[in-house]
Amino acid sequence: MAGDHLSNEEFFTQLTNLFEHNRTKGHGSIYLTQKRLSYQTENAAPSPTKVLDDPLWDTHPEQAVPVIIHASNNKSTPYKGTDRKSIEKIKISTIVQPDQLDAFFARYAEACKTGMSGLKKRDRKKGKKDKKKKKGVAGDVKTETKG
Repeated sequence: MAGDHLSNEEFFTQLTNLFEHNRTKGHGSIYLTQKRLSYQTENAAPSPTKVLDDPLWDTHPEQAVPVIIHASNNKSTPYKGTDRKSIEKIKISTIVQPDQLDAFFARYAEACKTGMSGLKKRDRKKGKKDKKKKKGVAGDVKTETKG
């Protein structure tokens, strides 16, 4: 399984290509996930006293744990009645060692900002805003008394 992961440099190259591929196609999603990498060892089961003392014992391990970063595009299937072609699923991942996390995440943030620079602002439908305004107006009933 370790052979499936890219080096950090290769990961950034492929991530840039993934953003560019998505931008040129004009549609699709890119999923970015990060998880801590846990190893299955004989000592993985906690002792009963450890659990009683701290129910969150696994959130602060004795040794720093590496992080695995995944990036993939959304595999697209053609819709019925359209000429849209299916897009090949691209999946990349890398493992970041604890001593390299700060430098990696600084570069990762820059790569994500650069890749997302061409996004369009989402158009909101005006109907939702109008409904809220109408509810407020209809709910306010004022009566005037002369006196």
